[in-house]
Amino acid sequence: MTSKRKILLIYTGGTIGMVKDHESKALKAFDFSQILENIPELKQLDCDITSLSFDEPIDSSNMNTQYYVQIAEMIEQNYEQHDGFVVLTGSDTMSYISSAISFMLEYLTKPVIFTGSQLPIGYLRTDAKENLITSIEIASAYEDGLPVVSEVCLYFEYKLYRANRTTKLSAEQFEAFTSMNYPPLAESGVHLNFNQDFIEVPTFDKKLIVRKNLCSDIAILKLFPGISLDVVKSILTISNLKGIVMETYGAGNAPNNKEFIDLLSNAISKGLYVVNVTQCVGGSVLSGHYETSSFLKNIGVLDAKDMTTESAIAKLMYLLGVGVEKDKFTHYFNQSLRGEITIK
Repeated sequence: MTSKRKILLIYTGGTIGMVKDHESKALKAFDFSQILENIPELKQLDCDITSLSFDEPIDSSNMNTQYYVQIAEMIEQNYEQHDGFVVLTGSDTMSYISSAISFMLEYLTKPVIFTGSQLPIGYLRTDAKENLITSIEIASAYEDGLPVVSEVCLYFEYKLYRANRTTKLSAEQFEAFTSMNYPPLAESGVHLNFNQDFIEVPTFDKKLIVRKNLCSDIAILKLFPGISLDVVKSILTISNLKGIVMETYGAGNAPNNKEFIDLLSNAISKGLYVVNVTQCVGGSVLSGHYETSSFLKNIGVLDAKDMTTESAIAKLMYLLGVGVEKDKFTHYFNQSLRGEITIK
């Protein structure tokens, strides 16, 4: 007889733990213990569930790298005592948060499942119960003494995704997330079916390393037809800026006029890292496929291939935070460090 799996629930805030204030009628966070009281079904799962929560639950819009570190430290401090982790956050920034945590947890060998909900847990038609129950079931899924999943994932509306491949797609639908460039790791229906071929195989002979130094001196430059060169210049010349995620058109195309090229080239020559990410939800950057993208590669813009914007930001934060040397930066950025990019 095997002992029950020990699962740690980490509540940071978000809709899943919200109730209506009787006076203002606005949603507010409530004590995490009330979630367990609202889901007696959790007692039916064959695992021991303990919980931790932020001292003050926060809206996901207020998330920053300090909170990322707090989540990572909660996992680190409880890593040996638990078999899996379920992290509850607000869905609005969940792809950003979970992508960052995936880079912060090096040599992870246990499941870390992010989830949340579109409706508060106390609502009649809430999606919170299914998301939470199945996330815990996934976190406690083991075969032959080893976890079925041992990476940072995001579970929402019957699908388990690799976290750093996700994007929030809808503010209203229960099926709020998508992973256009990588298949789901599991799908929940009558049965919980894992897609083993797409799940990362961990390195079990190394201890977990938690990378807590993240660089937030990063900006997003989203191109649009008619964007002013003054706007581009103002972003590229922000004081102390170290990295830019530039959202380009289609397969990585951008204006190829001399003024725009010179602005980018000058910024890169001064040490700024510029990453080319497509604005499209799915697909990949293919530098050089069109004339309007070949110059980007020539001046040193990094090709994000099929990475999401959320993952590209997290990867920049991570690599700049660990202090990768300039001559090795491109090498590591082009590598698949946590399954965030497709290497062909």
